[in-house]
Amino acid sequence: MESRPRCGRLPRARPGTGRHRAEQRPGGIPAVTAPAVIVSGDRQVTRDALMARVRRAATGFSALGVGPGDCVALLLRNDFSFLEASLAATTLGGYAVPINWHWKPDEVAYLLRDCEARIVVVHADLAHLLSEAPEGLTILVVPTPPEAAAAYGIPPGQHPAPGEDWDAFIARHAEWDRPPQPARESMIYTSGTTGRPKGVRRQPPTPEQAAATARNRAQIYGLVPGIRALVPGPMYHSAPNGFGLRAVPLSEVLVLMPRFDPEETLALIERHRITTVFLVPTMMVRLLRLPEEVKRRYDLSSLRHVTHAAAPCPPEVKQAMLDWWGPVIHEFYGATDLGAPTACTPEQWLAKPGTVGTLTEGAIVKILGANGEECPVGVPGEIFASVAYMPDFTYNKRDGERRAVELGGLITVGDVGYFDADGYLFLCDRKRDMVISGGVNIYPAEIEAVMIGIPGVLDCAVFGIPDAEYGESLCAAVRAAPGTTEATIREALKAKLANFKVPRVIDFHDELPRDDSGKLLKRKLREPYWQGAGRAI
Repeated sequence: MESRPRCGRLPRARPGTGRHRAEQRPGGIPAVTAPAVIVSGDRQVTRDALMARVRRAATGFSALGVGPGDCVALLLRNDFSFLEASLAATTLGGYAVPINWHWKPDEVAYLLRDCEARIVVVHADLAHLLSEAPEGLTILVVPTPPEAAAAYGIPPGQHPAPGEDWDAFIARHAEWDRPPQPARESMIYTSGTTGRPKGVRRQPPTPEQAAATARNRAQIYGLVPGIRALVPGPMYHSAPNGFGLRAVPLSEVLVLMPRFDPEETLALIERHRITTVFLVPTMMVRLLRLPEEVKRRYDLSSLRHVTHAAAPCPPEVKQAMLDWWGPVIHEFYGATDLGAPTACTPEQWLAKPGTVGTLTEGAIVKILGANGEECPVGVPGEIFASVAYMPDFTYNKRDGERRAVELGGLITVGDVGYFDADGYLFLCDRKRDMVISGGVNIYPAEIEAVMIGIPGVLDCAVFGIPDAEYGESLCAAVRAAPGTTEATIREALKAKLANFKVPRVIDFHDELPRDDSGKLLKRKLREPYWQGAGRAI
């Protein structure tokens, strides 16, 4: 199958990174003799220099009225400025509020109004997205970095933007010299599949909660002192955001990718002797599809802890990654609203393929049926959970919606799953994605996991569409390689699934709608079928 990483001594630093001469540290994490650095493209900054800019930005934010509980919005790609603005806001006890820069101006304006941001820090080429921003907002403009411009094909030249230059803003303020306020997590806006996105607004943690959070992040992300970390996903998403910000004080090297590219990921792992990475399943699929000669070209032996989450991972994909990268791939189940109530080591997954693991410290998870009673072992139901170390939260300005997802002190985000007899959690699907056809519950995720393993199937989504006889029937949206036929897909599915799980309709698409975290936007696929059906999706 895929080749394993070459073993042996860690590689020498490449030209341009010779300052990071390595020695081996107990536990397998390489140490460096130079100051800790953050890297983006061909640019790098020491952690000390970055934190000095953070303190200057905090002074500037305070002068603009930012204090505990106030919001600073970030319309930024992965860049030093993202870390600077986020950490400056939390120094003051404020919320950093990352914005998905794929949004349209009216969506951006909605978020800015909803969180009542005092300041927005924006990359120059994204400033046009502020065309409908509320009045009175202070705009601080960051020049688009060259690596981001190259990654996204942004034309060279000036991008006029109303606002003060970020570097000039930082330079004219002294460093913050007062004690920092209790730090709050970034206010992440959820995906908004059933309406406008909701901001998850958490209280600052107690000292005990902060200590438990550090232990949890070490378990699920591998975030421990001395790591060499890589952030390939956009930090406006919850997990890359938490991973990247918590890696700043712990990493000897922290590498930010402006945009995920599979071969560049391998090259960066080798060049910087990366030990710790967070991925989403879509990234793993793209890595696996690299030509064999490309996979064998890079030394990945420095890797110690690779974590994936954010979307279901087909077992075939995870097994292939374990075969290639070795037993370094961890997983967790969680959500912005929940934290991470379960985690799974490589050894646990190999013993229980498909599991998302067992309970983390302080976690409670219950599987509840429609009547609110706990489901027996092996019987799927809606997942309700709490994690003791997570401070309480509300949805910004939507306390009613917060109460609606709670039952007996536990929170649900609508996932369906079950426990086996050994206490391992398995996910079935999202509650809203479950299809009831002729009275039978069908979980599309099970079908998708089989379908993605069919030769020629590059991406897929299964969902329910109206059916006059059965109420709902199954439809599959497929992105496929040339020559892949509907008949081929049906036969492969029938070989592994009951006939009632084989979609009645198979439609081919050039691309399927996914966000940068790999989450499939099924609503966009379902909507055309349900328009005029006389009932909700």
